[in-house]
Amino acid sequence: MKISFVQDAPQQEAAIILFVGSDKKLVGPAADLDQASGGAIARALDASPRFNGKAEDVLSLPGLSGISGRRAVLAGLGDPAAVDALALQRIGGAIAAHLNQVGESAAVLRADGPIGLAAPSSAAAELALGARLRAYRFDKYRTREKPEAKPTLAELAVVVDDAADAAGRYATAESVAKGVFLARDLLSEPANVLYPESFSDRCLELAGLGLDVEVIGASRLQDLGFGALLAVGQGSARESRVAVMRWQGAPRRDDAPIAFVGKGVTFDTGGISLKPAAGMEDMKWDMGGAAAVTGVMAALAGRRARVNAVGVVGLVENMPSANAQRPGDVITSLSGQTIEVINTDAEGRLVLADAMTYTINTFRPKAIIDLATLTGAIMIALGHHNAGLYATDDALAESLVASGKAVGESVWRMPLDDIYDKDIESQIADMRNVAGSRYGGSVIAAKFLQRFVDDTPWAHLDIAGMVWSTKDSALAPKGGTGYGVRLLDRLVADQYESD
Repeated sequence: MKISFVQDAPQQEAAIILFVGSDKKLVGPAADLDQASGGAIARALDASPRFNGKAEDVLSLPGLSGISGRRAVLAGLGDPAAVDALALQRIGGAIAAHLNQVGESAAVLRADGPIGLAAPSSAAAELALGARLRAYRFDKYRTREKPEAKPTLAELAVVVDDAADAAGRYATAESVAKGVFLARDLLSEPANVLYPESFSDRCLELAGLGLDVEVIGASRLQDLGFGALLAVGQGSARESRVAVMRWQGAPRRDDAPIAFVGKGVTFDTGGISLKPAAGMEDMKWDMGGAAAVTGVMAALAGRRARVNAVGVVGLVENMPSANAQRPGDVITSLSGQTIEVINTDAEGRLVLADAMTYTINTFRPKAIIDLATLTGAIMIALGHHNAGLYATDDALAESLVASGKAVGESVWRMPLDDIYDKDIESQIADMRNVAGSRYGGSVIAAKFLQRFVDDTPWAHLDIAGMVWSTKDSALAPKGGTGYGVRLLDRLVADQYESD
């Protein structure tokens, strides 16, 4: 979809998008066009009792006299005084979804008036960003789709007084959207296409954005001592990899970076502790943490963020075979700590343990944040509405909560009390990878990870319930959500980026 910003409404056969506040109050150009139509818009509103101008509601009015467009599309704002940036994005998403649903190919969005709390050019950019995010589609493997099922919206012209300023704001936001789309693409790929080697190849492609990308192969990982990560992948015919992406955009290149580490299990059968067959196909997105880290590194480079950042993703495939690790095995991690493997389906924490040790030892970051589809337990606790947040640093945790609220990617802080440590004590090794009971599974996983971060300020996001959706949302169609990209980008912009 092509999005442009113009000062004057183009004369073309297109849908015209107008805004309506609560109690059906016409906002901005809508009132003028209602007069031009001889009150046709107001009469249509009177005849639509279920449309009251609530935020994200949309009403389509085709063929109105006195209006040049093919149809008028009325978009609800709710109370304009309460419409912030996120609300504008969600409204933009609702508009894009509706236009595709009714089959429009071109639309003119009239943002040349007061819309919500933001300045007009900022509001226009937020509306356009929401439309862009919602219009995403992963359809590369569809070969027999009916024309009426395909998206139609190809052009969106946003009318705003300061078109140049709006376009500049949108360009920055679009770089972040591209990072979200990269994460969604990675999540959507099947495991026979996306595996450790091909995932690392996608990381290497980001060098074109200015990232310094290094891929560490299995042989070197063995030499370096990545015993925990390699143990997870040893049952697969696909060799494990670690991809390291660096962005140095701060004024001082030697400033300590902010570090992001992602779990990249490109397919998780559970290994010898085999998962049930039902729903196992979903385990193609067990690399959601790695997808988010890759996406945010692309976003930071794309918008030329004034920060030093490093993204490290551990890429493995967890398969059962004659060579797979067994329950009861003892492995030695990169940190030197030994782990008794009780359950081979608790593999993501093994990948992260080595990846975080490497990141801390190599880059000495000012803070480290890991993201992982780590436990089903977090979905039992929080459903699909919040990621679980664990942190050793209160300021970092508070910043993540605030960033999540700002972009609509919510997190909920969970306990990290020392009392849980005794649940992973082992009789023969430094620790075991799961507790002896099924209770508190997400907390136990976080306590395991905490043993590998030393004194570095650290936060862990268990995003198992957030990376995939079975239904459409305001800013994403069903499927891979790209959760975490906007959250981390906002965190960097608010807390770590140089002025």
